[in-house]
Amino acid sequence: MKRRVVLSPTAKLKLESILLYLEDEWSSKVKREFISKLDKTLDRIAHYPKSSPESIELRGLYKCVVTKHNVLFYRLSSNEIEIVTLFDTRQNPSKLTRSK
Repeated sequence: MKRRVVLSPTAKLKLESILLYLEDEWSSKVKREFISKLDKTLDRIAHYPKSSPESIELRGLYKCVVTKHNVLFYRLSSNEIEIVTLFDTRQNPSKLTRSK
């Protein structure tokens, strides 16, 4: 059963920040490639929500790799998946607990 995927306000802000960065510092092509990878990732977890491991860093969440530099954290409910936050893996991990 495919679940509906929703983004938290924090995840929306993080995604917007990533997209602006990719557009400004890299190119529209890189931005489109990231969006494509993110779409495939969201579709996969919508169909198979437990296909990603449970997070060690953030209890009660699942951790899913989008690219080698970006991961997303999500929680499950009976009918939807909430993307809680996105995280750049090049950052200090201590920022992760502050970004929830």
